[in-house]
Amino acid sequence: MKRLPAKLLLSSLLALSLLQGCAVAVVGAGVTAASAAHDRRTVGTQLDDTTLESKISAKLAEHEGIKEFAHINVHVFNGVALLVGQTPSESMKREAQQIAESIPNVNKLHNQIRIGEPTKTSTRTHDVWLATKVKTNLLTNKRVDGLHIEVIVEDAEVFLMGLVTEQESDIAVDIVRNVGGVARVVKAFEIL
Repeated sequence: MKRLPAKLLLSSLLALSLLQGCAVAVVGAGVTAASAAHDRRTVGTQLDDTTLESKISAKLAEHEGIKEFAHINVHVFNGVALLVGQTPSESMKREAQQIAESIPNVNKLHNQIRIGEPTKTSTRTHDVWLATKVKTNLLTNKRVDGLHIEVIVEDAEVFLMGLVTEQESDIAVDIVRNVGGVARVVKAFEIL
C-alpha cells in the first residue's frame, strides 16, 4: 500500500477538521434559527429581551464591587429578568437587584443570586455540559416541546424560563429533576 506524503495527509486532516467545524456551526445555527422561529414571543420581543439583558449586564459591570467580587449572569425572557450567580454578601445581592430593577422595561425580576464565592472555571464548564444535557432531554422528550423552554444552569442548579402552560411547566420540571447532576430545579416560567 502506498503512503500519502506527510504534507498531503496534514492538509487533508486540516480540511476535514475545518469541515467538521462548519458542520457544527451550521447545525448550531439551524437549531438557533428553529428555536427563534418556534418561539412564542414575537421577534420584536426577542430583540427587546436581548437589549434589556445587555443593558442590565452593562449596568452591573459598572458597579466596582460587583465587577471585582461577584459573578452574576443575566437572562431575560419576555421582559422577565433572572439574576443568577454569586455575591459575597446579602447587601451586594440587594444592590444587584436594585440595579436590574432600575432599568426600564423590566416587568418582573427573579433574584436567584447565591451568597458565596464566585464559582470556579471547572464548575462553569460543568454547568455548560449540564445545560446541554438538560436541553437535550427536553428536546428529545415527546411529552413537552423543549424549544419553548430556556435552560440556565448555575452551580448545578437549573433555572427554567419560557412561556408555557401549567402542564408543560410540570412536565419540564419532572424531566429536568431526573437528569443526573441536577442539584435543584427553579421555575421562572410565565404561565400561558
